[in-house]
Parts: sequence; structure tokens; C-alpha cells
Amino acid sequence: MKKSLVSIIVPYYKKKKFLKKTIDSILKQTYKNYEIILIYDDVDKTDLAFIKDMLKKIKNVKIIVNQSNLGAGLSRNKGIKHSKGRFISFIDADDIWHKDKLKKQVLFMNKNRISFSFSNYHIINKYTKKLKTIVVPKKLTFKDLLFSCQIGLSTVMADSGLLKKIKFSNLKTQEDYLLWLKLSKKNITMLGVNESLSSWRKTDNSLSSSMRQKLRDAFQVYNKQLKLNYLITVVLIFSLIIHSFKKRFL
Repeated sequence: MKKSLVSIIVPYYKKKKFLKKTIDSILKQTYKNYEIILIYDDVDKTDLAFIKDMLKKIKNVKIIVNQSNLGAGLSRNKGIKHSKGRFISFIDADDIWHKDKLKKQVLFMNKNRISFSFSNYHIINKYTKKLKTIVVPKKLTFKDLLFSCQIGLSTVMADSGLLKKIKFSNLKTQEDYLLWLKLSKKNITMLGVNESLSSWRKTDNSLSSSMRQKLRDAFQVYNKQLKLNYLITVVLIFSLIIHSFKKRFL
């Protein structure tokens, strides 16, 4: 039986220092039926020649160049639009995958007949040193996700049809969290693989590390997008902060 094609979506913005390790982790995958879609999301085109040279010998790769800075969410939407795979996986341009990530996740999804999965993951620093491991639940629901984003973006694999209907928002942070909430609200079965298949790189200057920005976007998620009242929004933001602190520092 022919293996399903997996479309790998990689948004790029000023990650030249880490990109090679990210791409290498894709090329080392034991599951080989994939395409890479890199979306260059920087108005400064300085790194573009470097990226084209790095990817020129790789088969099944597309480079999409944004004319303006769209942000990670809208860039991923563009990648999804150009994808051909049955499944879609995301990896940020400074993260790293375990070599069996795609293989194990495709098998897991086919076995369980689901359209969305995620996994445990490591947190690493800028030197690729492992700081800790995040263990995720076996299953997540909308209610579970309301209090904490337990899904690491670079661990996700989803059916392409699902993601072509429900898309990322234009938020600077929390854009992935909002998408997971929207999907779970539609009772999509979300199951976790009890293995660490990805490593998320914690950097000092990333948007996701900006607490002020995260608070603004969390308010948008709960109050503006999910239409929750102010009191519930405040409670959920507080819960999100506590869980985020525990994940990063404890």
C-alpha cells in the first residue's frame, strides 16, 4: 500500500542560526514520503539566497516568498493552501524532530483512525541542550485546552482537509492555541503519542517568550474569538500564565 504524503510546513523569519538543524532533522526522517513547504516571511531578503542554496538539492521542496511580513499563522495558512499531502505537520524553523516522528505519527493516526495528533516533546535551549520534557495527556478536549495550551506546535500532525477548513488566525502569538481550541470545539478527536517526537527551542527573543504580547493575544483568544465574558477571560488568562510558567521554569 502506498504511503500517505505528508506536507511539512516551515514558516521562516530570522532563524538562520538554527535552520540547518531543523532541515537536517526533516531529512533524517525514516518516513520518506513528504514534501517541504518553506514560507519566507521576512521583508529583508538577506537570508533568501542562503535558504535556496541549502534546499536546492532536496526533492519535493517549495519555497514561498511573502511580499510582506504576514506572521507565522498566516504564513502557515499559505503553506497549507499549496500543500498536496493527506497529512500536514508543522515545524518552526528553530525546532528539531526525532528521526521517527513522521513514521510513528502516521502509524498512530491510521491505527486510531483520527485526524489530529500530537506528542510529548523536549524543551531545548539555543545550544540544543535539553532542559526538560513535556508529557502530554492521552486525549485533549475543548474543556482541557481552555485552561492550558498543552499541544506543542511542532508535534502536531493533522488531516489536510481539516486544516483547509479551519485556519490559523493573524495573532502574533497564541495563533496555534486558538486553532487547537477551534478544532476541539468541533469535537475533533485529539490524541497524544506518549513519546517525545519533537524538541522545541526556547530562545530569549522569540515572540512566544514575550509575556506582554502573550497576555494581549490571550485576551483576544478568550474574549474576542471565543466570546467569553471578562471574568471568565481573566480566570483563564491567569490559568494560562500559571501553566506556562510551570512548563518553562519548573
